[in-house]
Amino acid sequence: MSSRPLHETVRSALDEYMLTLGGDDPVELYAMVMREIERPLLECAMEHCAGNQTRAAQCLGLSRGTLRKKLREHDLLMD
Repeated sequence: MSSRPLHETVRSALDEYMLTLGGDDPVELYAMVMREIERPLLECAMEHCAGNQTRAAQCLGLSRGTLRKKLREHDLLMD
């Protein structure tokens, strides 16, 4: 299985998104992209770390408190 670097996958998705705009300028693109990628990033980290928030926070380079806040924001916090 050949794997593309993440930045190439993101670039391809953004190019496709720009095409759907039909020449219009995007609005608040940065915020939209961050919202779109944060949830799957958190889900992936939590799955990889078998739900261990301390390990997931370390993997992500976040404090455990920040991770919990972000999990809560995305309705992913399993207390």
